[in-house]
Amino acid sequence: MRSHSYDDVLAGPRKRKVAEVPAEPGLVLEDPASGFCGALIRLEYGNAVLEDARGRHRVFPLGPAAFLLEGKPVTLVPLPQSAPATSAVSASGSVRVAGLKARTARDSRIWVEGKHDAELVERVWGHDLRVEGVVVEPLDGVDELAQRVEEFGTGPGRRLGVLVDHLVRGSKESRIVDSVQDDNVLVTGHPYVDIWQAVKPESVGISSWPSVPRGVEWKEGICAALGWGEPYEGWQRVLAGVSSFRDLETPLIGAVERLIDFVTVTEE
Repeated sequence: MRSHSYDDVLAGPRKRKVAEVPAEPGLVLEDPASGFCGALIRLEYGNAVLEDARGRHRVFPLGPAAFLLEGKPVTLVPLPQSAPATSAVSASGSVRVAGLKARTARDSRIWVEGKHDAELVERVWGHDLRVEGVVVEPLDGVDELAQRVEEFGTGPGRRLGVLVDHLVRGSKESRIVDSVQDDNVLVTGHPYVDIWQAVKPESVGISSWPSVPRGVEWKEGICAALGWGEPYEGWQRVLAGVSSFRDLETPLIGAVERLIDFVTVTEE
């Protein structure tokens, strides 16, 4: 007996048309293959991010008749780019500025250690940064921080905020930070080995971040333990699990907020 798939809905003898539904955040959808049911958070990279009643996030590919809405197959379609924002609150919890046009960039900057740090800060604080005209730049590590600060040339109206991973007493990072003595530079950080770990485990669908044996590169160890493939694939899972500041650990939130305040201070 021939089994039927959802492709049959499109190509079968009855040629029943599948409804196209605008991808409005909050739609409650079901993935028919896994049975996972949750509210639509956003579309990204050709996928839909759903959040279930327990706060778990899952990522599913878009496609014809890929989801069930009230028990019926539907095809999600992106909202028109001109569609107005439905939320008055940004991902960081600040008041969203309607019709925002990015402010001309300040001379001040926020530096982060790497590309993943920059993408995560943009995901949560991007709206705030555009309101304030603050550019975030990845450093590819902080080993030469003092030299980079000197080359930048700080001064009134030209401040630097630096976000550092694993900033704990006695660490290599803490010694590097102590070498920077400049009133126009503020260094903050979080205690986690990597920015991934500053994302709450439940936001990426795990109970806790696995322990990685000494001598194993942390991201590779995490991906091996969780079956996430290569680190670049693991990062897409982590980033997809973050929709607002609520998905982040408190030390990271506080560290970034302090940097934004510091580099946007109005000089008297």
